[in-house]
Amino acid sequence: MIGKLTGKLDAVGPDTLILDVGGVGYEVTCSSRTLSQLPGVGEAVSLAIDTHVREDAIRLYGFGTEHERAWFRALQSVQGVGARVAIAVLGTLSPSDLSNAVALQDKASVARSPGVGPKVAQRIVSELKDKMPALSPAFGPGGGSGGEQPIEIPEGMAAQEAVSALTNLGYAHGQAAAAVASAAKAIDGTPKTEELIRLGLKELAR
Repeated sequence: MIGKLTGKLDAVGPDTLILDVGGVGYEVTCSSRTLSQLPGVGEAVSLAIDTHVREDAIRLYGFGTEHERAWFRALQSVQGVGARVAIAVLGTLSPSDLSNAVALQDKASVARSPGVGPKVAQRIVSELKDKMPALSPAFGPGGGSGGEQPIEIPEGMAAQEAVSALTNLGYAHGQAAAAVASAAKAIDGTPKTEELIRLGLKELAR
């Protein structure tokens, strides 16, 4: 099995790329997010690879980080989620955003992915929190694996609703989750959705 490829970027298509490794061109399927982060054609690229072997084909799926590949594999453990849906989710949400969505049980964010309906989104956030505890902690910018570090987010509907409200205003899911986490720390007692949104906006305005 192929687990990693390093070579020169030869071509980029809508959902695949060709990676020239020692004169051999490997066609690799990637998420739209991964494709958007590629360097120019002719530049060096290193991808973590997940190999899928079928009777009639061998397909390679490529990822910028091992963490992203781990999420790809985890997503496919959910009923109704195949490689195509998993790639769509990772094209819509970064691993850190997906971690936050699972931690907050925020199915609405997952349902924004093409081909993912409300029922599948609900299964993703529910089953991954139970089956993949190593992937459940939310992450945000600043350090840790892949440039990310844990964010402690309060449980409950208030936090989930506040994050959803901030993402609806156009903020990235990771930014919104980090802002809500900071806001919750400044509130004594049980936070309300309105308070979290108001203080979250102040955090984002800094």
